[in-house]
Amino acid sequence: MTAALLAAELPVVGDATGLGSLAWLLFVLPAIGALVLFVAGRRANAWGHWLGVATVVLSFLLGLAILLETVGLDAAQRTREFTLFDWITVGDALNVEFGLRLDPLSLTFVLLITGVGSLIHIYSVGYMSHDPGRRRFFAQLNLFVAAMLILVLADNFVMLYLGWEGVGLASYLLIGFYQDRPAAATAAKKAFLMNRVGDVGLAIAIFILWTQLGTLQYTEVFENIGQVDTAALVAITVLLLLGACGKSGQFPLQSWLPDAMEGPTPVSALIHAATMVTAGVYLIARSHPIFDLSEAGRLVVALVGVVTLLIGAIIGCAYDDIKKVLAYSTVSQIGYMILAVGLGPAGYALGIFHLLTHGFFKAGLFLGAGSVMHAMHDDVDMRRYGGLARHMPITFVTFGLGYLALIGFPFLSGYFSKDEIIAAAFDQPGWQGYVFGGAALLAAGLTAFYMTRLMLMTFFGEKRWKELRTADGREYHPHESPASMTVPMIVLAFGSVFAGFLLYQGDTLVEWLAPSLGELEELPAAAVPHALTPFLVVGISALGVLTAYLTVGRRRTPVERPERVSLPVRAARRDLYANAVSEALIARPGTWLTRALVYVDNRGVDGVVNGTAALLGGSSGRLRRLQTGFVRSYALSMLGGAVLVIAALLAVRFA
Repeated sequence: MTAALLAAELPVVGDATGLGSLAWLLFVLPAIGALVLFVAGRRANAWGHWLGVATVVLSFLLGLAILLETVGLDAAQRTREFTLFDWITVGDALNVEFGLRLDPLSLTFVLLITGVGSLIHIYSVGYMSHDPGRRRFFAQLNLFVAAMLILVLADNFVMLYLGWEGVGLASYLLIGFYQDRPAAATAAKKAFLMNRVGDVGLAIAIFILWTQLGTLQYTEVFENIGQVDTAALVAITVLLLLGACGKSGQFPLQSWLPDAMEGPTPVSALIHAATMVTAGVYLIARSHPIFDLSEAGRLVVALVGVVTLLIGAIIGCAYDDIKKVLAYSTVSQIGYMILAVGLGPAGYALGIFHLLTHGFFKAGLFLGAGSVMHAMHDDVDMRRYGGLARHMPITFVTFGLGYLALIGFPFLSGYFSKDEIIAAAFDQPGWQGYVFGGAALLAAGLTAFYMTRLMLMTFFGEKRWKELRTADGREYHPHESPASMTVPMIVLAFGSVFAGFLLYQGDTLVEWLAPSLGELEELPAAAVPHALTPFLVVGISALGVLTAYLTVGRRRTPVERPERVSLPVRAARRDLYANAVSEALIARPGTWLTRALVYVDNRGVDGVVNGTAALLGGSSGRLRRLQTGFVRSYALSMLGGAVLVIAALLAVRFA
């Protein structure tokens, strides 16, 4: 594809007018909320949480109004940009503007972030009602939402990187919210460090783009990317993928994501459903003109997605921690999205489609898990649940609908979005169709197994919980959560049921995203006929459900974990040794390298500096002893010097 052809395919960019000119308020509102809550301190404890909710809800309403205004425009006018101010100027070499890009892709993410974020904020009012750090929690939530909105609204790579780092900072604060817990502090540090690995990749990709093209504005980069040579193009795509792997918890940087469960449950819903983990998918989709020119880059993206979706599904089958199971489910589902965008024009819109439906049902599942924990005194072990459907009917129904959507039950959200990705994977030519499609199909069966296992252990069977007592010693029984928690769960349950159908009908989402991602390319069926794919997916999902029922539903669930388990289960419970591999290949060598560098610094660099100083100091001390102050000593020195000079001259004369 030539640069001219690529430029012809890009949408016309116009200035933002109407409500679009107020788009800066989308991230400024939650940012102001965060600033006020941080600065006001304890004075805001009584009302701070409502300020946090109000700013995000207002941002959602403004985003909805801008989207409705944009829908009324022609497709060619739906991409609008405007500059707020000149941000970074370095002579004539570099000029980075602080500007916004309003197009179908960014507005879709704005609605997802602020919409699901608003529900999570409302849910948090009840969930954190007795937490003394609630005001600080809402300040950090608002900071997170503001950073994520900057990321998706940016019109250049440097501004995207600003939001990217802001999300990393806010996630570190939220994951480590319970600072007195060593596990939470360790998880926050792990997330921060592993994200830094991906961030370095993104930063280097940005550096290469600037050295090759002399600009970092999306419009200019995408117009001229055809001028970049093949080697640099492959390097850029792989480095962008590395950044996506860090933020989205993809192989080989996936191990931080399950550990992020140490934060409060609303944080898990916010990070795992609608915001942080989707940033990597957004990055690749936004940079699709770059990936369109690199078949090798797209292949690496698809392979990473396939490996990750299998890893997440396998590990999710072995955990008894309800939040860990959902966390690895997120790893797997994001793998589906990365696989989709790795398929190129045949999958960009499908990846965003699954991202949206996943935002509804996974947020609902995490909030449902939080409701269960709220009723079970923060116990996360499913072996000590059982029979909760009778005590928590609203949580059971809303969680059950999210479960059905996730496993791809016919005509629920996941059925439409995930099945389309599997079909597109099977359509790939040659070996790719069999490998990509087969792996995605296998993961669908595993997803049905571990989610059915979770449902059976949590809501069905006999009760297995011990006597529950409050902090003051009063006995209580599992109970339904307050309305502030159940209402957001009900709203998300409706999204789990209807969002997929509404977005799929008449190719609504595909046509809406066309100005940003191009037309969806439909490939001829290769490995499996199109008409057969839905039956295959539903069939293998049903097999997963049946297997879970036979192995879990018809057997008594032991409250204590068996001491001896099979090797595959042991490996899965150890995250397929991902932490051990990271320790062996990265952490330990890094520690050794650091110690070696410290030794070289102490003994080498500092040794040379300190040795030189000691040499000069010692020499000057010894020379100072010659200055005695006696005239006879100086006369003797002069005589000695004269003798040496005469001797040298005579030696030269008679040589």
